Amino acid sequence: MDFSFDERTAELHEKLTDFMAEHVYPAEAVFEEQLAAQSDPWSRPPVIEYLKQKAREAGLWNLFLPDPRFGAGLTNLQYAPLCELLGRSPHLAPEALNCAAPDTGNMELLADFGSAAQHERWLTPLLQGEIRSAFCMTEPDVASSDATNIATRITRDGDDYVINGRKWWSSGAMNPNCAVFIVMGKTDPDADRHKQQSMICVPRDTPGITVKRGMHVFGYTDGSHGGHAEIVFDDVRVPADHLIGAEGDGFAIAQARLGPGRIHHCMRLIGKAERALELMCRRTSERVAFGKPLAEQGVIQDWIAESRVRIEQARLLVLKTAWLMDTVGNRGAHSEIQAIKIAVPSMTEWVIDKAIQAHGAAGVSQDTPLAVLWASTRTLRLADGPDEVHKASLARRELRKYR
Repeated sequence: MDFSFDERTAELHEKLTDFMAEHVYPAEAVFEEQLAAQSDPWSRPPVIEYLKQKAREAGLWNLFLPDPRFGAGLTNLQYAPLCELLGRSPHLAPEALNCAAPDTGNMELLADFGSAAQHERWLTPLLQGEIRSAFCMTEPDVASSDATNIATRITRDGDDYVINGRKWWSSGAMNPNCAVFIVMGKTDPDADRHKQQSMICVPRDTPGITVKRGMHVFGYTDGSHGGHAEIVFDDVRVPADHLIGAEGDGFAIAQARLGPGRIHHCMRLIGKAERALELMCRRTSERVAFGKPLAEQGVIQDWIAESRVRIEQARLLVLKTAWLMDTVGNRGAHSEIQAIKIAVPSMTEWVIDKAIQAHGAAGVSQDTPLAVLWASTRTLRLADGPDEVHKASLARRELRKYR
């Protein structure tokens, strides 16, 4: 395993580092001002479109897609350090480069499993940044950590499918520019438990859809994913050709979607941890208490040293996972994908917590990005599968070696 940058990665990394310094970090304060001034908390402030234009001009667009027909054609290992940089400003940078969830996962899903008509209607405008999308999987009435529990029904009726059910934490659905929901539900409750589910594209304006409310994350109206929503589908009718793949493919498609999504989250999380560590070092070097800079206090030095060790450990595990995904495929990297999903959010949460503590009251205020970084990080111990499910699955895989 060689984790050094190749020529293309080094060039893009330098270009993206400059882009973050010149455009993204200065836009953070502008973003907050514009967000506070608008009446709809889920609308994206105008500065986002400005950043998207600048990213296109810089050739920093759709970096996440490994298929060169649709994106930059980077491997997971090439994309990892770039995605890490995006994580340093998670509410701005990913969307600016058209690399924000849930669109990334939805674009990968459509690219891999969608029909030509689905490519033309939804994938192309998503790739061009003209529309946003939502992913509707989690439900309030069942334990969605077990995807076979999904109860929403997708019933064939002649040339249509009819959808009935209730979803929540549907990422992207609150964005006014959201044009399509990708919905997971059961087409055959009597089939094998992993063949009961299917996925279908549902245009946002289809009759029978009620977006009941936007879900807050620790009090934040988290717009970085387009806003999470609770949605009711009441006899929602769409043409049969909106089905993605074949009936019964939904569970397999979900697993294919979630693998890259999980590693992208972890790549960005390392960027969040690096940003928090940088802020902690700057703050403690400047602030004086009890006659000396905070950075000279032993407990602060312990936090800083421990943060560096934890970040480096997590980064190496993520890079190994990316390398495996590139060389043996997502299935071959399954254990490592689970391992990073367990380790990296907890690591990042710990580092951000120490940075908050080092900032005192400022750490929980709106004057630093630390509070929102912590809130979004804490949710990732639940999103894409809770820690406990990944640990149980990983333990079963480990135990098989001894049976």
